[in-house]
Amino acid sequence: MKAVYMIGSYSTKFGKWIEATHKDLARETYTGVMKDAGIDSEDIGSLWFSNCGWGLVVPPAGDDPGIQGQQNVRGHVAFAPLVNEGLFPKRVPCINVEGACASGSLAFHGAYKDILSGTTQVSLALGVEKTVYPKYPSMVIQAFAGGIDLSEIQRLIDQYQKVAAECGKEWKPGVSNTIFMDTYATQAAWHMWKYGTTREQLAMAASINHFHGSLNPLAQYQFEVPVEKVLADYEVSWPLTRSMCAPMGDGGAAAILCSEEYLKGLPSSMQKRAIKVLASVISGGHERDIAEPSLSHWAAQRAYQIAGIGPKDIDCAEVHDATAFSEIYQAEMMGFCPIGQGGRLVESGATRYDGSIPINTSGGLESKGHPIGATGLSMINEIALQLRGEAGARQVKNAEFGLVENGGGVVSFEEFCCGITILQKSDL
Repeated sequence: MKAVYMIGSYSTKFGKWIEATHKDLARETYTGVMKDAGIDSEDIGSLWFSNCGWGLVVPPAGDDPGIQGQQNVRGHVAFAPLVNEGLFPKRVPCINVEGACASGSLAFHGAYKDILSGTTQVSLALGVEKTVYPKYPSMVIQAFAGGIDLSEIQRLIDQYQKVAAECGKEWKPGVSNTIFMDTYATQAAWHMWKYGTTREQLAMAASINHFHGSLNPLAQYQFEVPVEKVLADYEVSWPLTRSMCAPMGDGGAAAILCSEEYLKGLPSSMQKRAIKVLASVISGGHERDIAEPSLSHWAAQRAYQIAGIGPKDIDCAEVHDATAFSEIYQAEMMGFCPIGQGGRLVESGATRYDGSIPINTSGGLESKGHPIGATGLSMINEIALQLRGEAGARQVKNAEFGLVENGGGVVSFEEFCCGITILQKSDL
C-alpha cells in the first residue's frame, strides 16, 4: 500500500462565534492549515468539505432576518471567495460530505483515498460548523436531529425504553431536549447496571477532560471542574450532568495530505514534521443488541490490522466523547481495557496526559467543544500536535502512535457511521 502523509493540520479555537459566518470560519481554517503546511496552494488537487448544519433555514419575520441556509454545494460556496481572490486554485474538485458527527473523518478519509489512488499528490480535508444561533436554539436542535432515521423514530424509542426498563432507568424522550443525550444516558445506565460502572467514574472522566481542556488554548472551555462539581451540576438526563456533555459551539478544522513522492520533494524540516497515516477505516452501523461490541470496535480491529500495530502500541487517543460515558465505552471498544472495565481505567488515572494511555488530551468534546462538521478533523489535529511534540503543557511524553475514533448518528445502540484513524510520527 502506498504511504500517505499529513503535512498540514489546523483547528480554530472552538466557541460561540455568533458573528462569524461559515465562510468566515472556512477562510480562517484554510489560511491556518496552509500556513502550517507551508506549501503552494496550486499543488492542491482536491478538496473534501465537511459540514452538517449549514442548511438550517429560518424564514424572516418582521425585523428578524432569520437564517438563510445553504442547502447544497456548501464547500463550493465557502471556497468561492477564496478562488476569486486567488487564494485557492481554480478548477479544483470539491466533494461535499456529511455523516453527522463523523463528517470530519469522512472528509479525511476521502482525501486519504485520493492520495492512495494516485488521483492527486495533495488533497485538503476541511470542515466547518455553526451550531450557535441564540435566537433559535430549538430550530438548531431540530435540524441536527437528522442524525437518526426520522421515519423510524418510534422504533428507536421502543428499543431504548426496553433497555431502560431492564436496567431500572426511566426513559422519556425529550427530557434533555435532544434525543442523542437521552440515548447516551440510557447506554450509560445500562453499562452501570451490567458492569458496575459508577456515576463517580463518569464524573472522573469529565473532570479529567476539563483538566486537559484547561491546558488547551483552542478549547471552548478552559477551566477545571472537580469531580464533586461535575456531580452537582444540573442533570441533563440521568446519570448525565451538564459537565459530562459536549456543549454547542462553532469552529473549523482541516488537514492536508500528500503522497510520499510529494513529501520527499519538500525540505527536510517539513519531512520531519510530517505525520504518517497508517490507517483510515470507515464502518457503518446497524441495529444490534446493546451487549454486542459496536461498529467502532470492528473499525478499530480493522485499522490495527492495516497499521500493523495493536492497542498497546497507541501512545495517545482522541475518542468521540459527546458524553463522559462515551469515553469510557470507546476506551473499551478500542481495546485499551477489557469490556466493562472502562470506568476503572479512568479511575486509575491512566487516561490523563501523563497516564499509561492518555485519552482526549484536547479536553475531549465536553471541554474542547463539538462543532459537528469540524469535530473529527479537530481530533486529528490534536493527535498531530502530540506526535509533533507541539502540545505544550498537555504534551504526552515520547508519543509515536496516535488513534482517533469519530462516530456519527444513531441507529439502535450504536452510530450510523464511524471513522478510525491511526497516525504515526514521521518516519523520514
